[in-house]
Amino acid sequence: MLSPTDILKKYWHYNQFRPQQEEIIMHVLSDKDTLAILPTGGGKSICYQLPALLFEGSCLVVSPLIALMKDQVLGLEQRGIKSLAVHSGMHSDEVRMVYEKMSTGLYKFLFVSPERLKSILFLDYLSDFNIRLIAIDEAHCISQWGYDFRPSYLDIALIKKSLPNAPMIALTASATPLVQKDIIDKLEFKNHSTFFSTFARPNLSFSSFEVENKLAKTIDILQKIKGTCLVYCKNRKRTKHIADALNSAGLIADFYHAGLDQDLRSLKQENWIDNKTNIMVCTNAFGMGIDKADVRCVIHYDIPDTPESYYQEAGRAGRDGKKSYAVLLFQKHDLIDLHDGILLKYPAIETIKNIYESLAFYLDIGLNDGLESVSDFDVADFCKKFNFNILETLSAIKILEQQGYWTLSDSAYIASKISVVCTKEELASLEQFHPDLDEIMQHVLRLYVGIWHHYTTISELEIAQHARVGKDYVELKLRQLNSLGLIHYLESTTMPQLFYLHNRLPKKHLIIDIELIERLRKNHENRVAFMIDFAEQKITCRAIKLVGYFEEELHLPCGICDICLINKQN
Repeated sequence: MLSPTDILKKYWHYNQFRPQQEEIIMHVLSDKDTLAILPTGGGKSICYQLPALLFEGSCLVVSPLIALMKDQVLGLEQRGIKSLAVHSGMHSDEVRMVYEKMSTGLYKFLFVSPERLKSILFLDYLSDFNIRLIAIDEAHCISQWGYDFRPSYLDIALIKKSLPNAPMIALTASATPLVQKDIIDKLEFKNHSTFFSTFARPNLSFSSFEVENKLAKTIDILQKIKGTCLVYCKNRKRTKHIADALNSAGLIADFYHAGLDQDLRSLKQENWIDNKTNIMVCTNAFGMGIDKADVRCVIHYDIPDTPESYYQEAGRAGRDGKKSYAVLLFQKHDLIDLHDGILLKYPAIETIKNIYESLAFYLDIGLNDGLESVSDFDVADFCKKFNFNILETLSAIKILEQQGYWTLSDSAYIASKISVVCTKEELASLEQFHPDLDEIMQHVLRLYVGIWHHYTTISELEIAQHARVGKDYVELKLRQLNSLGLIHYLESTTMPQLFYLHNRLPKKHLIIDIELIERLRKNHENRVAFMIDFAEQKITCRAIKLVGYFEEELHLPCGICDICLINKQN
């Protein structure tokens, strides 16, 4: 039988484990529940993926983000490990097909969103999956004290009862002791151990600068630093604007956000990983699942509203242990906006109910209808048509998600789907009346099996290459086939997906837990206060300040943050 080190070499091509990894893996292999708190870049994925390969049976992975699921499945497939994922962007036909595949025993990993755990279809198939290990990614989502509470995570304990012989490993990069305790309690861990790696990053220099011109300061910093860098900002349009300015200054930069086409996103990501692009200006959609050790600098052009987000994003610098920089830039109005944003993050109950009702009108969801329906959601268009504030709208949607009414997925690429709905006779007549459409239809039928009356994921580019025509031509013909009622064609999208967990209710019957909202608001208020203080304060070593938030004590100043360097000069 292969040892953990043998598996590490075979699939990951590493000769040794990172700190804590081997101890965590051995604990999991002893059939004990495990909580692993490892910093960004600490190798959390290996802690559940490797023991799963040593177990007889499969691993169920609960993950909250579509993009993260896709990255993990792609990474495993590239290592020759068969894996599947189910997320809110999939049609019920596709979901059933995934479950059928998983039931064959040929696939090692099944990634699901937490909302799937209560679905009747999932529960019907669960006993066929031979689950030997349950992994909970982003486990802080289970805690109301965490920064991204997801009520559906509370259903994980019920699944554990259905799989009594499967140990559970919960993983997160950032959790205070209070959140850690909540994870253990909510998951009903028994005979467990907690593995904790220090939040300290001794090679990472933290700095915060109040500046008149953030763009000029960004250019100045990046012109002095050799190697790859990240510039994080909150606005999609701003990513391109900044990247253009950096290129004009003689730097090699690109931009990235979730609204870009998947092929373009992949190309940009590969160019950055391969060092063809030095600087990536991006939203927080970039960085998840990317293991690049030699990032020398992370600049925050906009201040994050939680220390957890800041720590994870800044922590993408210097994973190789070499001197690196995390720079936070701000202006007075940024701090005012951050504080004022608390009110928009927690709108009035009547506003929340109005947004719920208006959104149903917008998506054409009737009363007592909508259960498990999935809709693209263009928040900008919705707010324009109904005259809502975008931040307030997204906050109301988030609150209703926390109340269990629906889920809004992250912005991720959802591939096109086709279902052939015509009869064989209608298909035969296509050649006579629409030979151009028939040609594309024949290529579709040759490339994709099981497409009759079942939604199947397709690639317009693959069809175009097969037919030796342009991708735009294929898309046009598929739309025409759809308009003739011969196929159902769901075009690819990068928009968030709104997934209804219940039928739509009348506004007056909407039940909202005000105490929960108030608790989450207070938690958020404390996080914002910390970030404002972290940015402005000029007394305490920044590493001590940041690590102290997670209730870990550093006994000596880091010596390399902006405050420590000023103190040395004095």
